[in-house]
Amino acid sequence: MTRAKRIFDPIHRFIELDAGEVALLETPVMQRMRRLRQLGLAYLAYPSAEHSRFSHALGALAMGSRALDALRVHSPEAFDSDAQFRTLRRLLRASLLLHDLGHGPFSHASEAALGIRHEARTAQILALPQIGSALDALEVDRADVLALIVGTSTKYGVLRELVSGPNLDADRMDYLLRDAYFTGVASGGYDSAQLISSLRILEVNGRAELGVDGRGVVALESFVLARYMMFASVYFHHTTRSFERVLGHVLARLWPDPRALDDIEEYLAWDDFRVLDVIRDDPHEMARALRDRVTVYGLAAEFNAEHDLATYGACERALRAEFGPAVWSDSQEQLLHRLPLGGDGRPTVHVRMMGRAVDARKASDLIAKLSGKAYWRKLFVRKSEADVERARAVCRDLIAAQIMPSLFDPIEP
Repeated sequence: MTRAKRIFDPIHRFIELDAGEVALLETPVMQRMRRLRQLGLAYLAYPSAEHSRFSHALGALAMGSRALDALRVHSPEAFDSDAQFRTLRRLLRASLLLHDLGHGPFSHASEAALGIRHEARTAQILALPQIGSALDALEVDRADVLALIVGTSTKYGVLRELVSGPNLDADRMDYLLRDAYFTGVASGGYDSAQLISSLRILEVNGRAELGVDGRGVVALESFVLARYMMFASVYFHHTTRSFERVLGHVLARLWPDPRALDDIEEYLAWDDFRVLDVIRDDPHEMARALRDRVTVYGLAAEFNAEHDLATYGACERALRAEFGPAVWSDSQEQLLHRLPLGGDGRPTVHVRMMGRAVDARKASDLIAKLSGKAYWRKLFVRKSEADVERARAVCRDLIAAQIMPSLFDPIEP
């Protein structure tokens, strides 16, 4: 008989699981997540970033449990009874354990190669008997789990926000701390204890919504800032991005037919380890680059501000004029914290100030400034076809010509 278990974690210390959750954890599809890196190819830039989606699933469970327990204390009116709270907590924990179940090898790279999002795979996996029986033993409905994971649930509003919400979900709360810890990026941390203790269920436009007490604004600011720092330092690091392009070529060769892994059992047979094992002896340039960390693309220039767009375009045109198809332009935009820049319908976080729920951008100048899109644009050249130092010099001269004069513009009184 499966027993309850206590698992030690470097982020959350001891994570307690009951017997039913242990049984769920021990299913083959959950164990497969040990062989999927949480940060994909970031380990090629940050050697300690080897942590898995399995450990992140445990961390998300721990963070979500703490959040729901805090809401029980500070917003007790939102729960009808102790029995209802226990039911919701069981559903939340199962959903967070399973929320990344559908990811493939190297996560989003395989989505691009196969053309199927991981949420669709999750639906297929939840239909498997091994998961169904484990959820039945927990007295958790798999349809409710799926609805929470894909964000379509209407029965459990606040639970949906904790599992797949746009702002204060346990997924994001854990991966920021975990990714910062394993990459060593100190600026990626935030005050999780204060943020958790500040969570409240607020009434906004007549419906219950996950928000933050006014005393938690500083913790919310640290959370928003941490996300920005992790995108800038890790998620869009130039080494990670260049090897993701290499990986795209490798997977296209590995699976020339995008329907090759439509069968869910065949899909589940693949993980990061198998991809690397299959290309172990592949002499192709891209396979060797991924296997042996050979840099195919050299960084010519990068631009991290919206006003850099004209300079970015000028550098790209100059590089293409000199090096032609050897140039690769990588443009990434990320809606930070998913807070809206204007009234475009995107959800925001509300803060309780003086008994009223106000938009977080009005409660914090810092959050207002960090809301909306952030831009990371990079220009690479293929090292076998272009001189990287020459490419950098071309961009450096253009950047100096366009930006340096503005440094000496008179300051208006």
